[in-house]
Amino acid sequence: MKMFYLRQPYLLQHLKQINKPVENTDLPRKNSLKTKRTAFVRNSSSFSLSLDSNYHDENGPKIQCTVIFQLENELGLAKSLKYFQDHGVHVLHIESRKNVNDADATEVVCEIEGTENSIMSASRKIKPSSLTYSASEEVSSIKESDEYEYVWFPRKITDLDNIAHRVLILGEELDDDSPGSNDPEYRKRRKMFTQVALNYKQGTPIPIINYLPSEKQTWGKVYKKLSSLYVKYACREFLSNFPLLSMYCNYNENNIPQLEHVSAFLKETTGFTLRPVAGYLSSRDFLSGLAFRVFNSTQYVRHPSLPFYTPEPDCIHELLGHMPLLADRNFAAFSQEIGLASIGASNAEVEKLSKLYFFTVEFGLCRQEGVVKAYGAGLFSSAEEFEHAMTTPEKQREFNLEQIMDMECKVTTFQDYYYITESFTDAVQQLRQYAANIKRPFGVRYNPYTQSIETVSTTRHISSYARDIKAELTNLMTCLDNIELASKLATDHIESLHSNDESTEDIRSLSDKEKLDVINEMMNGH
Repeated sequence: MKMFYLRQPYLLQHLKQINKPVENTDLPRKNSLKTKRTAFVRNSSSFSLSLDSNYHDENGPKIQCTVIFQLENELGLAKSLKYFQDHGVHVLHIESRKNVNDADATEVVCEIEGTENSIMSASRKIKPSSLTYSASEEVSSIKESDEYEYVWFPRKITDLDNIAHRVLILGEELDDDSPGSNDPEYRKRRKMFTQVALNYKQGTPIPIINYLPSEKQTWGKVYKKLSSLYVKYACREFLSNFPLLSMYCNYNENNIPQLEHVSAFLKETTGFTLRPVAGYLSSRDFLSGLAFRVFNSTQYVRHPSLPFYTPEPDCIHELLGHMPLLADRNFAAFSQEIGLASIGASNAEVEKLSKLYFFTVEFGLCRQEGVVKAYGAGLFSSAEEFEHAMTTPEKQREFNLEQIMDMECKVTTFQDYYYITESFTDAVQQLRQYAANIKRPFGVRYNPYTQSIETVSTTRHISSYARDIKAELTNLMTCLDNIELASKLATDHIESLHSNDESTEDIRSLSDKEKLDVINEMMNGH
């Protein structure tokens, strides 16, 4: 398999020009982007792509890039897309948006895949002045085969903006038999929540919602009912984090927490953040968010006529069900691993992963100190099913991946069975074993520094990955050495205090925790 690099010489050539500081540093971000965009337009005639000669192939390995061009009319779009089609360039994703420089103009964002020559040929056909930007990244040359078909996936956290609006069912589009479908005020309210979600951009503050008294009343009824069940049946991780949410995010019977506040709390505890969503996302799009440690959450509240039932996830489900465990490091890592496993996977594999997610994260049970406890968000937000799952032993089964893949995910009735894992670690291990069998010609890793998904498909990628791991291991060994040294100092200090004490040998056998306690006393001057 040959590796190649897609370059943009004009980006380097004009880097200083594009990044010149503006005189007025208080200008809004829009003007800053306008300056950069103008520079791209001015220099678009120098747009070029090149490959290292060592990797050149007359057939051309496949590359991926994003192009943005301005439309004069609908005919222009059809013509541009035909240029791509005629040159064998595959359009992976397309969307239109308003031009920041001209409110009356429309520009099109296309993520494309093809050979160097085909992309160059198609790009030359597009009016040069309309090509305002082209971004690219290093990718592996993935040959089409019966075993793998390329699937587009977000690579940067900001790419989540491209999928957040692809909801299967908008929050305002209620079925005729859904609670509130015949309530015009409720439908109007849901439409407002939909607009908030669709207008949201990744990384910006989540809008604060002024919840209605009726919505707070519904929340309060559910909160009060479930609180008594949590004490009896919830896992220790849930019970440890729930008080923290009360303390830092104002969780209580009379208040609906704001996603913005909960997101800030999760960011500091496990690195997860929230983003508002208008309704159901596809399994692929939802799991993609988890890969970035982003949880798509609704903000609307179920209809007050049925406070203990909802056919779709609402903010009560998200806030009471998911947030306490997303504040747990092990569970957060488990959620992200499911998301990463879905990246680039086939539709069939994503469907299986969504079942795994459903019967663990949503309706999972675990065994703690020999007692079955719940950790599923679907249980934590549904009082009736919560009690049913915990008081009906015949509905509880040991975790079995093969059985889970054959199960039906039910959203309007109770599940047929609830599966018990020995621990979160056990669930993660089984997930990893399953993910290892997913067929894709690359691995993936999340880069928290750039908030991006990196593909691992070449020896160069592996070397880079290994260097990062080596650096972490070196730091870990340094920490262990420091702890060992501190432990020795603590022992010597104790021996000096008890030099005439016959129990010196017993002191040598102090546990690491006891030694650290002594170290703390030493640091505090005792």
